[in-house]
Amino acid sequence: MPHIAITNTFWEGVDRLDKPARVRVHKAMAKFQQLTMHQLHSDKGLHLESVVSARDPRMRTVRVDDGLRIVLLAPDDGSDLFTFVHVVSHDKAYSWARRRLYTINAVTRCLEVRDLTAMEQITPLFAEEAEAAPRLLFVSWTDATLRRLGIDDVTLRAARTITGKAQLEAFGKLMPEDQFEALWLLAEGFEADAVYRDLVAARQSATVEESEEPKGELAAAVSRTRSRIALVTGSEELADILTKPFDAWRIFLHPSQRRIAYRPSYAGPVQITGGPGTGKTVVALHRVKHLLDRAPDTRILLTTYTGALARSLRSGLALLLDQDQALLDRVTVTTVDALARRTVSQLDRPPGTILGDKDGRRHWQRVVRTLEPPWSEAFLAQEYRHVLLAQDLRSSEEYAACRRRGRGSALGKAQRERVWQAMTHFEDGLVAGDRACTWLQPCARAARLLADKPGEGPRFDHVVVDEAQDLHPAQWRLLRAVVAEGDDDLFVTGDPHQRIYDARVSLRSLGISVAGRGARLRLNYRSTEEILRWSKALLDGEPVDDLSGDASDSLSGYRSLLHGERPEFEGHGTEAAEVDAVVERVGAWVAAGVAPSEIAVCARFRTHTTRIADRLVAAGLPVVQVKDDESGNAVGVRVSSLHSLKGLEFRCVAVAGVTASAFPFQAAVTPADVDPLQHATDLAAERCLLFVACTRAREALYVSHSGRASVFLDGVRSAVTSDR
Repeated sequence: MPHIAITNTFWEGVDRLDKPARVRVHKAMAKFQQLTMHQLHSDKGLHLESVVSARDPRMRTVRVDDGLRIVLLAPDDGSDLFTFVHVVSHDKAYSWARRRLYTINAVTRCLEVRDLTAMEQITPLFAEEAEAAPRLLFVSWTDATLRRLGIDDVTLRAARTITGKAQLEAFGKLMPEDQFEALWLLAEGFEADAVYRDLVAARQSATVEESEEPKGELAAAVSRTRSRIALVTGSEELADILTKPFDAWRIFLHPSQRRIAYRPSYAGPVQITGGPGTGKTVVALHRVKHLLDRAPDTRILLTTYTGALARSLRSGLALLLDQDQALLDRVTVTTVDALARRTVSQLDRPPGTILGDKDGRRHWQRVVRTLEPPWSEAFLAQEYRHVLLAQDLRSSEEYAACRRRGRGSALGKAQRERVWQAMTHFEDGLVAGDRACTWLQPCARAARLLADKPGEGPRFDHVVVDEAQDLHPAQWRLLRAVVAEGDDDLFVTGDPHQRIYDARVSLRSLGISVAGRGARLRLNYRSTEEILRWSKALLDGEPVDDLSGDASDSLSGYRSLLHGERPEFEGHGTEAAEVDAVVERVGAWVAAGVAPSEIAVCARFRTHTTRIADRLVAAGLPVVQVKDDESGNAVGVRVSSLHSLKGLEFRCVAVAGVTASAFPFQAAVTPADVDPLQHATDLAAERCLLFVACTRAREALYVSHSGRASVFLDGVRSAVTSDR
């Protein structure tokens, strides 16, 4: 029987098909693997045939049905390994196959693909423009330097004609992924040595041992290209993968990701950053798997910010561990807040009712009415959150001496005494009333209890944190307390550009030093480059503090190798007209073969999402509220607030109600005259919230508003105009 390998381009093709077509593809693949090599060439149903006039003579196609073909790379090296590279309609399959050439990179020894026909057509055109250009994009690097980075002769000829990033983008859709990524990083300002270290050396170290390589040059290259190609060892493994084609993407790890996730050990806390879709969560899950495999009795905490994210982590981990309950029982998957309440209940007593935002404001208003301080309830609430709880201050003397980092209004000694009085009055009022507490109070209390009672309470050998950018210092203090300092104690992933809650943190001040143990992921595997470019423009170049709080973070070099349609952006005269347009857009996606559960619709306000949900139901489309979907398996279009979409992803996303009154939402922004630093921080969080919502989309993004559009969209208009 033939052996098969499956590339990421094949999964992309499968993912675009409707469900009946996917089933037919699965049946064809299963049949293919069950036949002998002789039967494979004679079977009239599959109809394995060569592609006439193909640039790569190994190209073959297999019949799925009258209109659909699988494209394969056949072995020519004595092996029996067939590589499934694409699936698409009949005519497009032959056109795609004729143009592409698969080669083995002399530096990385990985299998690569390029659209050779298009590169040969476009290179002379760019060469003519290059003769008149004042400067070429890669003139600063010698041929030897570029070849060291894996740039082969064909790509090198093209690179020497490129005058700017727009031309590089045009070539990027045609040339091998690894070579384009190396050129892109150089164009973004990265040093050649850094590109070699992070890209080339990572791929070289990810190759298998010679003794483990399958026979045949092509088969060996396929085996080494683990970031894009999965080897299927048998019919059972194939059947398992085919039941969850999108989830099978989790088996693909870029060498830089694999190097991070499966490094034998780290001498302390580790910080992994990266933009949306760069695989931070996948890396975190694989790190958990590595730690479990390394020691039989390891106890691990896998934690994040929200319940929806925790559910997603739990299902992802179960998939990665093949539902092995013995392994899953050694991992506690929960939110930091749930861990805090559990700890306080175990070591003291239940913490009481958690206050919602509305009730919290009511308690602060009561403080202001009683004490009549010269500050608003919003100012006092922020001082309590960002200073008292953040620094775990326990006395007026500690508050009087503390540095109020990030606060933009100075307070003298007498003023601090009055603010301290107001904050303690707030706490006393919660206890004296219905024994309520804020979200963060149990975290602060849990950390203190763990410090006061060594050996008691929940303790873990390792802590893995996902979506870390929104954690408050009180939450970090708890995480520091549940794991002893040492090798592999904390593994932290996050993206400062997705910080939608105001959490200012200096990890070093909390006893979490990541110096020399950090990495940044730059390649997006989720969204198209068009969606990323559109979304990045929302941030408008705003500076962002990194996760440690000690430096700035940048999206420089962050990009996707996927391409698609530009996001749609529409304005409407009324909200009713906008709702109709959103429903029409969702209906069009469903008609095009997108499953309702792969579509999300979100808006800032519940009233808006409710109207859209009602209209979707009236149009005959099933609807699921994200917060109510505990299992994640319900069938229906996901309808959600922007905050609840955090950490999730969908093929298509509609973001509605992006109006001037919703972004920025004035109730969420501190007035500049009250605290200018807080005002700037709040505006940045508002931009990040919209950025997060838009980057949930993998293939299609629709953004709409009624009335006046948000000022945040001004930068997007400029970016789109210049791109055209």
